[in-house]
Amino acid sequence: MTAFLLSVHVLAAIVAIGPVSVAASMFPPAARRALAAPDDSRAVGTVRLLLRICRVYAVVGVVVPVFGLATAKNMGVLGDMWLIVSMALTALAALLLVAFVLPRQTAIAESLEQRSTEDGGGGPGDVAVAAAPAVTREATVRLAMLTGVFNLLWAVVTVLMIVRPGSTTGV
Repeated sequence: MTAFLLSVHVLAAIVAIGPVSVAASMFPPAARRALAAPDDSRAVGTVRLLLRICRVYAVVGVVVPVFGLATAKNMGVLGDMWLIVSMALTALAALLLVAFVLPRQTAIAESLEQRSTEDGGGGPGDVAVAAAPAVTREATVRLAMLTGVFNLLWAVVTVLMIVRPGSTTGV
C-alpha cells in the first residue's frame, strides 16, 4: 500500500505542481509582452491561459499533500523532522500561491483584458480607461520574485523528500 500511495503522491506532484511552477514562471514575461503590445490580442490570450493553468493545477495540487500525509502515516514517519519541515514549507508555498501569486496574476490579467477591450472600442479620453488598474513592469517583476520564491520552496521540499535527512526508513 505504501508503494501505491507514494506513487500517487509523486505522480501528483509532477502532474500538478510542475505545471503551476512553469506557468507561474511564464506569466510575468508574458504579461510584460502583453503590456508592450496593447494591440496584440494573442499576448493577452497567453496571459489568460497561463492564469487558467495556474488556477486549475493549484486546485489539483491539493492531492499532493493528501497522498503525502497518507504515505507518511503508512511509513510511520509523521514525526520525523524532515517531514515536518517539508509540510511547513509546503503550507508556506501554498499560502504564497493562494494569497499573493494568484491574486496578482488575476489583477494583471484583468487589467490587461480591460485595457485590450477598451483600446479597441474607446478613445484615450474614455473614463473607463482612466479607471483601469495600471499594470506596470514593476508589478510583473514583483510577481516574478514571488513566483521564484514559490518555486524555490518546492525545490527545497523536493530535495527534502528525496534526501530525507536523519531518516532511517527505506522505501
